[in-house]
Amino acid sequence: MNISRSLRIVSSVLVLLLSACATTNNEWSPSADTKRDPRAAKAPRVDLSKQSVSSLMAPSNNLWMHIRQGFQLPELDSPLVQQQTRWLAARPDYVDRSMMRSSRYLFYIVEEVNRRNMPSELALLPFVESAFNPEAKSTAKAMGIWQFMPKTGKDFKLTQNIFRDERRDVLQSTNAALDYLQRLYNQFGDWQLALAAYNWGEGNVAKAIKRNQAQRKPTDYLSLTMPRETREYVPKLMAYKNIVMDPAAYGIVLPEVENHPYFVAIDVTRDIDVEVAAQLAEMSLADFRNLNPAFNKPVILGATDQQMLLPFARAELFQMNLASYTKPLSSWTALTVTKSETPEQLATRLALNPQVIRDVNNIPRGMRIRAGSTVLIPKPPGKDSDIPVHLAEHGQLQLDKAAPPKPKTSKPAQANASNKPSSTGKSASTQQKSPSTNTTKSAKTGSNTGSGVSAAVKTSP
Repeated sequence: MNISRSLRIVSSVLVLLLSACATTNNEWSPSADTKRDPRAAKAPRVDLSKQSVSSLMAPSNNLWMHIRQGFQLPELDSPLVQQQTRWLAARPDYVDRSMMRSSRYLFYIVEEVNRRNMPSELALLPFVESAFNPEAKSTAKAMGIWQFMPKTGKDFKLTQNIFRDERRDVLQSTNAALDYLQRLYNQFGDWQLALAAYNWGEGNVAKAIKRNQAQRKPTDYLSLTMPRETREYVPKLMAYKNIVMDPAAYGIVLPEVENHPYFVAIDVTRDIDVEVAAQLAEMSLADFRNLNPAFNKPVILGATDQQMLLPFARAELFQMNLASYTKPLSSWTALTVTKSETPEQLATRLALNPQVIRDVNNIPRGMRIRAGSTVLIPKPPGKDSDIPVHLAEHGQLQLDKAAPPKPKTSKPAQANASNKPSSTGKSASTQQKSPSTNTTKSAKTGSNTGSGVSAAVKTSP
């Protein structure tokens, strides 16, 4: 095998299979009937029981150098670029934290960008969107390192249910974001306008272009009238490009990021608790969640095409520990509530702790579970089956306000023995305060004017 082909193989995400229950014989083996998501199945399969991950690693090389070689975007002649660059240079600790976070995901993103022949500046866009925080959530409910809004996430088939939110999934959200950016570039024929549309919405950019055309004005990025956030969006990206291109000029030290895959993607074919998966990989729960932020619940389901990511160094540990693990892989199951009831009523019916039901399903007090909802509960003794596919794919939790408890009826006050009128001339029984009027403040609902993605981390000066 020549060197270039070898590098192409190791630069892909390696996909492995978790096939059998831990109480039997656990091996990494392909499963012909396991569903595959085409967005996550581009890489060659590797069976860890036959091949070592360490033997597949590419020679260590500096990823930053590789990124610089792929820069293609034209320089933006705007004072905002220098302003944003100075802002970053004045905050080396902030830059260092976001750069360190990026080291987990950047190789995969760069490889996907290169595979599509896109400018490598686009791999830096999560710095602008989320500072590479996979748990980032904006006030407009945009999620993940690419900050997908709920509707845009659905448009790009990113699953959002009670078990997982693929807007936070590193593989799925990256592929969806690059699909979106490519579509925007095809629409506008200009990467700066495509980036503006990613932030502001393609409809808004198209309208701004039409307004300029009607006034016979230029229609490039700098000539359009747009909100401040969008006006500063491309300059922020160019500021990160400046830092990566010449960090020493700005007093920044980039962390070492090696030019090979950081993680291995593992297809999950049996339910497994998040804590168990982290334990078998000998990782802290926090480190495991950093690579697997899409899971909303403490269990990863095997009924759907889900994957978990593990660092290269942990994948073989996981395999070895899984083979000797004799306890149940999962301690959770799910059910559909057939009638509206409170967590306390459900817990009484199933002989469970109501607080556990509240905590794992994020049910606030004073709320009732609506009929038809899917609820996660501890697995009963002796139950070994996994959560079925129809619940894993379509499970939703809907809540209603619980009816207030009926007030206790108070005993009527005894009449005054002398039946003497009060000093005000009114009988004591009629001296009552009128109830106060409670006013309810209406909640503001922000409107999204076509924006598909919203930045969660502001880096404006």
